[in-house]
Amino acid sequence: MPTSSSAPHVVIIGGGFAGLYAAKRLGREPVSVTLIDRRNHHLFQPLLYQVATAALNPSDIAAPIRSILRKQRNTRVILGDVTAIDTNRKVVTMPDGELAYDFLIVATGATHSYFGNDQWETFAPGLKSIEDALEIRKRVLLAYEAAEKETDPTKRSALLTFVVVGGGPTGAELAGALAEIGRHAMERDFRAIDPTSVRVILVEGIDRVLSSFDPSLSRSAEAQLREIGVEVRTNCRVTSIDARGVTIGSETIEAATVLWGAGVQASPIAKYLGAPLDKPGRVVVESDLSVPGAEDVF
Repeated sequence: MPTSSSAPHVVIIGGGFAGLYAAKRLGREPVSVTLIDRRNHHLFQPLLYQVATAALNPSDIAAPIRSILRKQRNTRVILGDVTAIDTNRKVVTMPDGELAYDFLIVATGATHSYFGNDQWETFAPGLKSIEDALEIRKRVLLAYEAAEKETDPTKRSALLTFVVVGGGPTGAELAGALAEIGRHAMERDFRAIDPTSVRVILVEGIDRVLSSFDPSLSRSAEAQLREIGVEVRTNCRVTSIDARGVTIGSETIEAATVLWGAGVQASPIAKYLGAPLDKPGRVVVESDLSVPGAEDVF
């Protein structure tokens, strides 16, 4: 895939916040820009939890990348999945060919981390994409529908129990929204069950939720979560997740719906750069965000 412009060619991998804003800034520069993303839309990720809990539709938080960059004559958008980067030859590889660059910006974000327990993903989906959000929405709504038909009190209780693993922003938002769904949004929608009896449990491995925030904000968030009915369990580590629910130490919580918000790791594409990586797989960069040993890669 050769480029026709004689201007320096900047390839951006990823149309999230970093990649999109880099492309917009470069739209005013004497360069040729190609943005590659595996999806054709930019996603406002902070509101994904509202799609997952049926408060918003996917179209409310996604916008076509081509539309956003339509007025930039020096920019084109390619739908593709980068499978390799060769920093010596200065090309990126996709299933349908290679694309040469003069400068490369890698902005591929993060993915879920199950801390070596990838088998948990089947039972506890994470939340990073529209597809994830719709899967979670389906599981939550079907749990209510199954509970409406269930006559066994124990099974019905498990269907109305929702466990969120991870007390970061995603986990806290999901837990709060799930509690509000039962106590407000669905309060009068069912006949055989009482949605206000829904049980939402937020499990965090350390001593407070929202650990990246100031401790006073963590305390406030926990108090507000408890006020709307969320059971907040700190200093608790999940040891098993299966079709029955979640095990914490010797305690098993039977829950039909388990959601994952406990960990992230860098996009696996970072390994192609041949640069030092930290434990979550992030590239250790220079102060200008360039990759050590590759001044034209950021």
